[in-house]
Amino acid sequence: MPAISSTTWAETRDALITTQSPEMTPVNPTGSMMNGTLTVHEMKRRRLRVASCSYSISNPLHQTRVEELLRPLIFTQDTINRIRDVFEQEMKLGLAKNPPKRSSLLMENTFLPELPNGTENGEYLALDLGGTNFRVMFVELQGGTIQKLEVKYYNVPEEVRLGPGEDLFDFLADCIKDFLEEKHHVGEKLTLGFCFSFPMYQQALNVGILAHWTKSFNCPGVVGKDVVKMLNDAIHRRCGRAVDVVAVLNDTTGTIVKGAYMDHETAIGLILGTGSNACYLERVSRIEKWEGKHDVEEVVIDIEFGALGDNGVLDFIKTDFDREVDRNSLLVGSFTFEKYYAGKYLGEIARVILVRLVDEGLLFEGKCTEKLRTPGSFTTNYVSHIEKDTVELSTEETERILGEFGLGYTQDDLEIIKYVCAVISERAANLVSICKSLPPPPSPIVFRKTSRNDEYSNENSLGLTYL
Repeated sequence: MPAISSTTWAETRDALITTQSPEMTPVNPTGSMMNGTLTVHEMKRRRLRVASCSYSISNPLHQTRVEELLRPLIFTQDTINRIRDVFEQEMKLGLAKNPPKRSSLLMENTFLPELPNGTENGEYLALDLGGTNFRVMFVELQGGTIQKLEVKYYNVPEEVRLGPGEDLFDFLADCIKDFLEEKHHVGEKLTLGFCFSFPMYQQALNVGILAHWTKSFNCPGVVGKDVVKMLNDAIHRRCGRAVDVVAVLNDTTGTIVKGAYMDHETAIGLILGTGSNACYLERVSRIEKWEGKHDVEEVVIDIEFGALGDNGVLDFIKTDFDREVDRNSLLVGSFTFEKYYAGKYLGEIARVILVRLVDEGLLFEGKCTEKLRTPGSFTTNYVSHIEKDTVELSTEETERILGEFGLGYTQDDLEIIKYVCAVISERAANLVSICKSLPPPPSPIVFRKTSRNDEYSNENSLGLTYL
């Protein structure tokens, strides 16, 4: 592993713990992937079924056509197995030195050779940048436990998010200086872990080359450059040399680090939010593209699996609804896997299906409002609330949402809408479960759910833990 300036690996590892807020406490699921069963309201009605729930409508011809239109979204076990095989093959190609064909998965080496193990000690700074707000933190660790935590949030103005890259890092350094002065840490020699939630190519634990900006950032002069060096240079200009950035990671790697802090057996980090990604501990012997000899046995690999299928390997599950969602997206042909289930797209899939059902006269008596026809108007939050009705044997949320869209409805309409949301949610759950296809651990894996909720992030993260 490349050297990390003059800082010891133990100090760098300890600093990494600070890059995720310790207030990662269990939260209630949104409901979009819950299991549940609905009773049949009238025995004369026929049922619409997916594995998680059943519904009934009174018109058998409408039912047959609805089932026909949504059938491509319902996976058979053979399809699930094929997706899993594709995923595993793409992972292997992504780790290969000279693959016969290019993988859609980057399989980026994070150069992180181990996770928190309860021996961490010291005082550290952390900077977490991933949205319009960011946070600076001071953490004191003793015996792997956080003894003291100080946090301050800062807003990144639009002119900084879109201005020259050097100005952005000067702004971050100024905020660090403000934090140190306010918290009375001026003059203390501190190392800093940098959570930088943008796509990057890592060349070492303390070297991260920005691949491209996402979200609301587009600062010229940063793409292709080392963000650690730019931040260190800015800190030295604004704060002197008391603070040294020793490690960089993205939010996905931060999730596995924080998961390991909470449970030392954690081996996988999974982001499920607006977008999606995962990372895991991989055996170095399997990483063919990491040339040379290394004195570590494992390293965390950042899969970047939102792009799975960008090379066409998942076209066998792509429906007409998915193609329309892709055509209307900002990055056509990219982030294929993410577009099947991530929070940014799940509601749009539902909207596209509902409009198709309206146009075929299967919903709302063929009448549609302009709002429903507007791309992006039906958010994933609506899908979650409708699924909440499914679990609670209610129609309250579904009726409220239809009222917001100015839509009249029948009992059959309510049943069909809940069925649509159940089908796409179950497909999403099946796709996410592919994470079980990661290289087999020495013992079974279970899910441990944590949240990463703050002023700029409302994403849920999953840590997978060895038993």
